[in-house]
Amino acid sequence: MHAIRLATFGSAENLRYETVEDPVPGPGQVRVAVAASGVHVIDTAIRRGVAAGPLPLPELPTIPGREVAGRVDLIGPGVDESWLGRDVVAHLGPVPGGYAEFAVTDTERLHEIPATLDAPAAVAMIGTGRTALGILQFADITPDAVAVVTAAAGGIGTLLVQYLKNAGATVIGAAGGPEKIDLVARNGADLAVDYFRPDWADRIRAEFGDRPAQVLFDSVGGETIRVALGLLAPGGTRLIYGFADDTAPITDEEQAVLGVSSRFVLGPPMLERAGGLRNLENRALAEAAAGRLRPDLHRFPLAQAAAAHHAIETRATTGKVVLIP
Repeated sequence: MHAIRLATFGSAENLRYETVEDPVPGPGQVRVAVAASGVHVIDTAIRRGVAAGPLPLPELPTIPGREVAGRVDLIGPGVDESWLGRDVVAHLGPVPGGYAEFAVTDTERLHEIPATLDAPAAVAMIGTGRTALGILQFADITPDAVAVVTAAAGGIGTLLVQYLKNAGATVIGAAGGPEKIDLVARNGADLAVDYFRPDWADRIRAEFGDRPAQVLFDSVGGETIRVALGLLAPGGTRLIYGFADDTAPITDEEQAVLGVSSRFVLGPPMLERAGGLRNLENRALAEAAAGRLRPDLHRFPLAQAAAAHHAIETRATTGKVVLIP
């Protein structure tokens, strides 16, 4: 099969499209003929040799990627034959191997793809979708709420905007550049602003000055969020789920002056509220299957995985990045 292999930690160019042996499923496992592989920002950190949260650095060489969707074409010992031929999606967990034409995983990780979803949409929801719903558990969203979403054209941001609008909230989506702003507006944001412009916060105040936000969704950090905090009402909350810019962290003193608070929502707190990852995965797939959430997809051929990583690292993508074998 063809796969992307990483033999040395470093730049995106270290991702090589190579021919390797087909994997064989072990006991309790299936092999998936991959139709779409998810690419995550964590993949880019691991590729550089930076440990990402609970995920250890893999032994090299490795095939990156932990999100796959496709059709089961081979089963291992002890696996029910009914899995053969089924279209499935899975998050591979701590074991990589997704950037390939075939991937193996345990049956307990499989979800059948709903009939209304294709493989790229399903792979977007199994990781990015579950995270978006996990984040939203910490937001008390009512129809009179005002929410600010940064990185609103990204994989998670796109879904947050859609969910918040479905809940009746007033949504302000901030992103960088005209193309991304157009996407944010198409997703239903009441106001889409370009945070590359120095007056972006002033534009929000001019539109909603009498209605400050109650919640700020932050995966950006840095000076952008320092400005965005000023859009929160006293008592407002910043929900943190990433640090695209960690060069200028917000201090407790700065937040105290504004009367706002922050909470990091990834990891154990999210899982405790959700009752586990699988519950979040089920909910994410169901929301997409029903058409309530529609992931935006940025597709690359599998052979161009290096280009996909480079695009993520330069913030040149919108929505969820997927590789198509």
